[in-house]
Amino acid sequence: MSRWFFILILMLLSSLSSANNWERTLEAAEGQTVYWHAWGGDERTNAFIRWAGRQTAQRYGVNIQQVKLSDTAEAVSRVLAEKAAGIDKGGAVDLLWVNGPNFLAMKEQNLLHGPFVRELPNSRYLDLSKHSANQVDFTEPVEGLESPWRLARFVFIYDSEKVLSPPTRIEEFIDWAKANPGRFTHPSPTNFMGATFLKQALIELTDDPSLLQQPVNEARFAKASAPLWRWYEALRPYLWREGESFPSNESVQKQMLSDGQIDIAMAFDPAAAAAGIKQGLLPKSARVFVPSGGSLGNVSFVAIPYNAAHKAGAKVVANFLLKPSTQAHMQNINVLGAFSVLDPKRLDASAKTDFDALPKDPALPSRASLGPTLNEPHASWMTRLKQAWAERYTQ
Repeated sequence: MSRWFFILILMLLSSLSSANNWERTLEAAEGQTVYWHAWGGDERTNAFIRWAGRQTAQRYGVNIQQVKLSDTAEAVSRVLAEKAAGIDKGGAVDLLWVNGPNFLAMKEQNLLHGPFVRELPNSRYLDLSKHSANQVDFTEPVEGLESPWRLARFVFIYDSEKVLSPPTRIEEFIDWAKANPGRFTHPSPTNFMGATFLKQALIELTDDPSLLQQPVNEARFAKASAPLWRWYEALRPYLWREGESFPSNESVQKQMLSDGQIDIAMAFDPAAAAAGIKQGLLPKSARVFVPSGGSLGNVSFVAIPYNAAHKAGAKVVANFLLKPSTQAHMQNINVLGAFSVLDPKRLDASAKTDFDALPKDPALPSRASLGPTLNEPHASWMTRLKQAWAERYTQ
């Protein structure tokens, strides 16, 4: 018999084994309640999670209970405290929406279950090649320890009836703010969105972007961030309230835009303007723009803590999130509007039709209009940026 025949037999046996393993996962998951710890600051995301819970309960007998977080670090601290207390089974966190520094901290401290992603049948729709965005989280290799579920891109939101020519580069924000004093601000960098704004500026302004892909140290930080602080010092006096106070988070800033206090806000969601309009939270003239050189982008992941009480149920939920019909439902602007993580080339004709039929919206940008996706810096840079900003401006 030929060598290829044996390879075919081995592939068939492997496929049967995977199917049997997944059947056992489904059996173990039935009746479980998955405690999904996820940021609770966006009602459309919360509504999507509730919908997903109804679907998984009906299809698999798996319930979802969202534990709403204001900061992912809350859940990380809980898992860490459980480990310190010797609670290695039956932990309170089953599934966690996690990215960047929090993922890195959990990985370094062995707080994650896995690798598990390739166990998920719907992972076949993902690009899991070496250099795929699904394989790195803020430059840190994922190694199957977290599963993608939605795409994120940093965008600015503006009122197109008031701002006819928004800045096209970070440097231009200074001239725009001078011409429109008090009409722009950013969330406090103690919040994810404010720190992301600083990262976007850092990437655009630094003389050596390659430094940002390495773990931060003081020499690298001083060299890479010097242009950022010169730019920020020039911008700050023209910010809302002269840069002496800041909205606490993205939601507060969007409300300020809606109330007419400012003209430009920001989000890590290209659908933010379209979604805000549909919710009645933003004026119908709200639109998004990105700097001409592109903006920060990443994949949002879910992970399973090492001591999760309901690992089987968590895997069922992670797999359901990757189902093509789930991803198309999520991308619907009338539902959530978050771009899919699936590789279009891996979808069958029916799935492609679902995506092609999604409704359009004048405030919803196309992927092409968002320009290039800028790589996230190493997770350690975000921590150091927040610390440096606090040292400079909150003393």
